Amino acid sequence: MKKKVSKAIFPVAGMGTRFLPATKSVPKEIMTLVDRPLVQYAIDEARAAGIKEFIFITSRGKGALEDYFDHAPQLEQELKKKGKDELLEILKSTNMESGEIAYTRQHKALGLGHAVWCARRLIGDEPFAVMLPDDVIAAEKPCLQQMVEAYAETGGNMVAAMEVPQEKTSAYGILDADRGADPLVKVKGMVEKPDADKAPSNLAVIGRYILTPQVLKNLNKMKSGAGGEVQLTDAIAQEIDGEGVHGLCFEGERFDCGSKSGFLQATVAFGLSRPDLRDDLRAFLHEVVAQDKAAG
Repeated sequence: MKKKVSKAIFPVAGMGTRFLPATKSVPKEIMTLVDRPLVQYAIDEARAAGIKEFIFITSRGKGALEDYFDHAPQLEQELKKKGKDELLEILKSTNMESGEIAYTRQHKALGLGHAVWCARRLIGDEPFAVMLPDDVIAAEKPCLQQMVEAYAETGGNMVAAMEVPQEKTSAYGILDADRGADPLVKVKGMVEKPDADKAPSNLAVIGRYILTPQVLKNLNKMKSGAGGEVQLTDAIAQEIDGEGVHGLCFEGERFDCGSKSGFLQATVAFGLSRPDLRDDLRAFLHEVVAQDKAAG
């Protein structure tokens, strides 16, 4: 019987240099997309998939991230006193109960594989998810929930996959897999950031994984891969002939919020999805487009 996926690792140790100067004092993960921090989108997605234990891989300067998940009794009392019940419920939804969340530090920036390996003692002998908050996915059914449901059938290891333009394959881990009508593909190989002309397909791995404990054992070897870093992709690839690896071509739209342009696109998309913001934002965008055409 397959064990349920109840733990998730969130690697958030990066310095967020692409968002300087904001990230000089504010962790990138709590920068707001409309009115919610990036990390809250990942947490909500994880909860929808049945995750009960949340493990954050942090680094120096991430104290504000830890504070975000703590209770704020004074603020809660003030909202309650003023009868702002809706805001109070929103605030309470960000709280994490004692024992539900854990933090461990990555002392050296040695890559995603190393960051995941830092949580090995907290994972033990259970399957686990890995979620990268930079990848925000708008979907009717949350991406990780889609993966958990597929994992119940396949077991083994699973990565979220999406098609990317061939010229952009060098920015991703790429699957050697044949894309058919089925959203689930059997992985024959994985390559981290291949040259565009050498990529085995245009199916890219994005920031959602369900992995077996064996991947952590593979990471024990600390082999350097692309960019001189310990690559998670390499450790997963070792399981293709073992417990197996599948890619799930999920339903939804992914936004790369690790880039400024992706963050802006996500802000517009999520703003337009909100009934309380849609009309004003749409009118503004029409005005901007009209002015751009007139100037061009």
